[in-house]
This record gives sequence, C-alpha cells and structure tokens, in this order.
Amino acid sequence: MIGADGEQLGVMTPEQGISQAQEAGLDLVEVAPNSRPPVCRIMDYGRYKYEQKKKRSGAQKKGHTATLKEVKLRPGTDMHDLEFKLNNARRFLMDGDKVKVTVMFRGREMVHRNRGMDQLRNVRDLLGSMAKVENPPRMEGRFLSMIMVPDREGIAEAKRKIAAESAAEEAAEVEASSAEAGEGD
Repeated sequence: MIGADGEQLGVMTPEQGISQAQEAGLDLVEVAPNSRPPVCRIMDYGRYKYEQKKKRSGAQKKGHTATLKEVKLRPGTDMHDLEFKLNNARRFLMDGDKVKVTVMFRGREMVHRNRGMDQLRNVRDLLGSMAKVENPPRMEGRFLSMIMVPDREGIAEAKRKIAAESAAEEAAEVEASSAEAGEGD
C-alpha cells in the first residue's frame, strides 16, 4: 500500500486500505495487479485519469507521423514542370513526409517504359541528398512508382543553406535601405 504522499504504508487487507482512502477523501487504486502482493495507491482517480489523458495528447502533438504524399509525372514531363513538382516534393520531405513519385503511362506510352525509368532516375538525382529511395521503382499496372523518404542529414543541410540564403538577402536589403537613406540627406 502506498499513501497519497507516496510513502509506503505496508501490507494490509483491502478493507483496511479502503477505510484509509475514505478517511483521506480519496480513492484506492490498484497500480500493479500482477505483483505479489498487488500494489495499491491512495489517490484522486479522476485527477489521475485526467493527467494520463494530458500526457497522451501531449505526446501526440509532439510526434509527427510521416504521411505519404504523391507527385505524379508523365514520361514526357518537361524540365520546367518537373522542377515545379520537385519543389513540392522537397517541401514534403522537409516536413518529414514520405514522397511517392509516380510516372503515369497512357496508351502506347507503355511501350516506352524506359523513359519512365529515366524520369525516376532524374528525380532521384535532382532530389540528391535530401531523400533516400525506400522502395525502388516498380510497375503497378499503368503506373511506375518509387517511394522516397527524407534523409536527416540532407534535410538539415538544405535547411542550413536556406537559412544562410535568407540571412544574406536580409543583409542585402538592410544595406540597400541604408544606401537609400544616405542619398536622401
């Protein structure tokens, strides 16, 4: 038996424990039922359940579950369109999500599967160190797809690069505004 303050009260019968809990105006809760003898504690059960719920919800808020985002391409997707779609893929990877890159074939395009493989190789090369291939390219009906996961070191390096670029831009803006202020004098 453990008291409300956490002190050991010793081994006692359930009736004695219940009477002590009622005297304190609290509940008798079985904490470790599988131990010999079972361990009970005197506590406010409603408050205990509330705190457990808060701990669970706090853990859920902190943890980001990786969701699967998809970027769809065609075998003839132009470089500009590919860059636009890869910017979305980079954003997804930076957020910690997995990215499924899919090349869709229509009609006679199925004959040229090698163009789809080239497209996926190009995507892998353009994403570079930001992502690792989790599932290599494979055909699923008329779709050729691969799944990429974020690479921690690559993402950290990309974030540092973005931060350095934004700091340089801010410094240039401050310098330009101070030069303008000097002209007005």
